[in-house]
Amino acid sequence: MENSRAQFPFPFQPYNIQEQFMQALYSALDQGKVGVFESPTGTGKSLSLICGALSWLTDYGERKRQEAAALLQEGEAALSTSVAQSSAASSSAEPDWITDFVQKKAERDLVSKLKEEELKRKKREERLEMIRNNVQLKYAVKRKSCEEDEAFKLLQLSKEEQVEATGDQEDEELIIAEYESDDESKSKSRFFGAEEDEDDELVEEHVAKIYYCSRTHSQLAQFVHEVQKSPFSKDISVVTLGSRQNLCVNEEVRRLGSIQRINDRCLEMQKNKHEKRDHEEGVKRMRGPAKSVCPYNKASALQLMRDEVLGTVHDIEQLLKLGREKQACPYYATRLAIPPAQLVVLPYQMVLHEATRRAAGIQLKGQVLIIDEAHNLSDTLSCIHSAELSGAQLCRAHSQLSQYADRYKSRLKAKNLMYIKQILFVIEGLVRVLGGKVGQSPQSQTTQSGTEMLTINNFLFKAQIDNINLFKLQRYFEKSLISRKLAGFAEKYAGSGVTLHTQNSVNKENRRTEGLNRYLQTLQSNQRPALADHQESVEAEKVLSASPMMQVEGFFMALTNSNADGRVVVHKQGCLSESSVKFLLLNPAVHFAQVLKECRAVIIAGGTMQPVSDFKQELLFSAGVGEERITEFSCGHIIPPENILPLVLCSGPSGQELDFTFQNRDSPRMMDETGRILSNICNVVPGGVVCFFPSYEYSRRIISHWEASGTLTRLANKKKIFQEPKKANQVEQVLKEFSRCIQRCSVDCSGLTGALLFSVVGGKMSEGINFSDDLGRCVVMVGMPYPNIKSPELQEKMSYLDKHLPHSQGRSPGQALIENLCMKAVNQSIGRAIRHRGDYSSIVLCDRRYSRPATLSKLPTWIKDRTTTYTTFGPAFAALRKFFLEKKQKQV
Repeated sequence: MENSRAQFPFPFQPYNIQEQFMQALYSALDQGKVGVFESPTGTGKSLSLICGALSWLTDYGERKRQEAAALLQEGEAALSTSVAQSSAASSSAEPDWITDFVQKKAERDLVSKLKEEELKRKKREERLEMIRNNVQLKYAVKRKSCEEDEAFKLLQLSKEEQVEATGDQEDEELIIAEYESDDESKSKSRFFGAEEDEDDELVEEHVAKIYYCSRTHSQLAQFVHEVQKSPFSKDISVVTLGSRQNLCVNEEVRRLGSIQRINDRCLEMQKNKHEKRDHEEGVKRMRGPAKSVCPYNKASALQLMRDEVLGTVHDIEQLLKLGREKQACPYYATRLAIPPAQLVVLPYQMVLHEATRRAAGIQLKGQVLIIDEAHNLSDTLSCIHSAELSGAQLCRAHSQLSQYADRYKSRLKAKNLMYIKQILFVIEGLVRVLGGKVGQSPQSQTTQSGTEMLTINNFLFKAQIDNINLFKLQRYFEKSLISRKLAGFAEKYAGSGVTLHTQNSVNKENRRTEGLNRYLQTLQSNQRPALADHQESVEAEKVLSASPMMQVEGFFMALTNSNADGRVVVHKQGCLSESSVKFLLLNPAVHFAQVLKECRAVIIAGGTMQPVSDFKQELLFSAGVGEERITEFSCGHIIPPENILPLVLCSGPSGQELDFTFQNRDSPRMMDETGRILSNICNVVPGGVVCFFPSYEYSRRIISHWEASGTLTRLANKKKIFQEPKKANQVEQVLKEFSRCIQRCSVDCSGLTGALLFSVVGGKMSEGINFSDDLGRCVVMVGMPYPNIKSPELQEKMSYLDKHLPHSQGRSPGQALIENLCMKAVNQSIGRAIRHRGDYSSIVLCDRRYSRPATLSKLPTWIKDRTTTYTTFGPAFAALRKFFLEKKQKQV
């Protein structure tokens, strides 16, 4: 029977579309559906998700309690009836007596289990109530004061020991432990350390919960702030998860900078802690200097912080502050808080990448998952599970592993040496495919230029490694932690006998698997200066890490995919060091299938999810989800129709047809006409105008042309010109100056009517940036941002879709992919302007191709229904001028 709700707790009177959204969400969760929810930015999607989902969770918990209570009552009644009947009945027939005994035992066991679960639930609720009322728990009172002193002593000791720790005995931590078996055994938790032994309460079963994930840390922080403002903020236990890099409070570790070095140091300190405890318990320890441990990783401090986290809603910044106050590690405390938490907020990769999910202690079985900002979910899955290796990285990995094996061969067990030889053999095969040899400098080896696309099996044959069991090697990597050992070895002995085959030996940035790390880096783009724009990130990926074995491990893992689901691109650049092998995932559904299977319900939400039919085909049907389990919801915008003016321009002021195809867009006439359009727009649009170009290269060419022709000077006389910065850490500064300029112009015009910002579709300002109110009174889209059709990766993806997915409306799935990639990018860019009910803006699409019905149908419904196509410029300009004159008169 479907349950529903008449009203939802909300911080204010919700809009009709928000009520409809919450009703549809509640129903989807209750029926265990896979829901595709579309709600434009500015319609209060986050609050609707929070209030709708948490209302269902609250009701679900109450229903489960009532069902358990009724079942317990029935069980006790049946048990008492059974006892009465057995005392009255004759026990002469042995079979009846046995049946009676078995039945009573089953009833007793059920009653006992129900009582135990009820007791656990009450204890959890009482404990949470105590936390919320700031009642100090006994263990905290007893141990907190002495631990604070101990923490600072340990911190000081940690600093001293890092300086003192020298000598060959330290190499003990670099030696791989004996590898017992190829069979998988039950993995030990690496995330709670050994605290389970110290306090059983740290291990809890998972309560019914909702996992909410989004793309960037800023989006997650925004969601948490919405939870804090919601009616549920005092009654729901929430935990926000992040990486060690985001959550570490140990300054000695934080200053290491890179994700990999922070991870390695943290795990090393955990290992040292366990050794220290063993030593205190009388276990014999090898001689050598004492090893540093982390003062923030103490069981009682973690327990105390975990309780604080559960008692009050915190974002990442607040968690860091709390960790420093409590002398506790936020990274481990938040993981301890996962089982009892009702809402877990986390980045995409922690849910979508199975190994990361397992590592974080996330259990999806029977739980609810909400994936927000999911318009690029397919691309995200492909990116996370991709891997790439350069020739220089392969040569370096081979060199380091060879030297590692030579140095420690007398201390390594035979099975370890066997697997190391296999890894070296596979690396040699990969280098051979690129046309090179190991043992020689990759910079000095020339190769024939060219790109080759291979199936996984054909690649393995070509590399002559088809006789190697990659699944066993994968298990060996996981169990032996050889990548971490080699990273420590490379870092310690760099410049001390280990030859580094690298173009830049200064940079020791160590990364995880190529695909996952590239994705992690995008999450850091707002905070990390090293991740500038697309071109710079490509350059950064060419710089080698201290030990590339993590990338090698990721590539090996990628090769274990099904032959049909991926391809390997062999890209020879003329020089071995610049050449690369890349794994391309063609079927992201294969990694999403397990998530969909385990979860009770999955909600895929976004501002623009169109076209939903293609999305369902590629990610849901291909993952084995039936049509009956899928539900869809789409709503319009809350703004009045008169507050938006979308226009399609088919020609410019001089009558030049606007056709920004690759063949035409570079013509001087087309560039001049674009300048005239912008000049006219700047004459009538107040405040900010944001102009999006299809690529960085075209942006550079057209602006250079305008500089030479004087168009840029004419534009600058009307609005101050800003350009999207090259480095990601400069985005905020440019936006501040852009905003300040518009505010100044609204008070003191000085001849200027505002500011003009040149940006790029898919760049740093096309997603996650809000151009609300005067910041974005007009968004101009120059041309259509189609992807590079000549890309071998894209061609292979199109070929795969054509082969595996059905044709629709006379077009192939490959053609649909190209169109969808283009229009998704357009929708993200033009959605930057309207951010709330009272906002207003115009959208100018400069290309006659936008007028095609098939293209218009891919615009968000709330924009498409209000779009007008103009074959000539005059009427379009008149409509634009009238729109802003009316807005100005209303304000007066």
